[in-house]
Amino acid sequence: MGRTYTDPKLDLFSGGVNTACGAASTAVGPFYCPGDHKIYLDLDFFQELQNRFHASGDFARAYVIAHEVGHHVQQQLGIFAKVQQLQRQGAQMDGADGLSVRQELQADCFAGVWANRSQQRLQWLQPGDVESALNAASQIGDDTLQREARGTVVPDSFTHGTSAQRVKWFKTGMVSGDIRSCNTFAGEP
Repeated sequence: MGRTYTDPKLDLFSGGVNTACGAASTAVGPFYCPGDHKIYLDLDFFQELQNRFHASGDFARAYVIAHEVGHHVQQQLGIFAKVQQLQRQGAQMDGADGLSVRQELQADCFAGVWANRSQQRLQWLQPGDVESALNAASQIGDDTLQREARGTVVPDSFTHGTSAQRVKWFKTGMVSGDIRSCNTFAGEP
């Protein structure tokens, strides 16, 4: 998009980690901290991804990493700053239509763009890889996680979007290969 891209830093951890965004434990899972431009990957999460969520394979793990890199891209494009400004002005963050959900879905879309571009360049995907990533996306949707933990779904508490939304936006990015197709802030998420 005509800007200079700076790679994020990667910090692998297990158990807990201190970041510019505060302390985090394994319960948080992988995350991006805009304060230090680092992606924090809890190595135990990938085992949980396989065992608990039945999403195994290299491409499922790559999707998770690409999602976090998507947040780094948002930081570089000024999207994080815009969301923070809207939050200070009283915009709704959580809930099915909140800015947190829209920001997370955009990171899913950016992960799809990466998958498209990576495949065009490397031709590395094998049969079942995309399905593995889509399964990972669907297993970590707010609705699926809440249903599993509580037995019920509370859309007002969503922070990442439903399983269907996560799959939809990853597919949108993967099919288009164009970051401009990822405007999750307009219309229905």
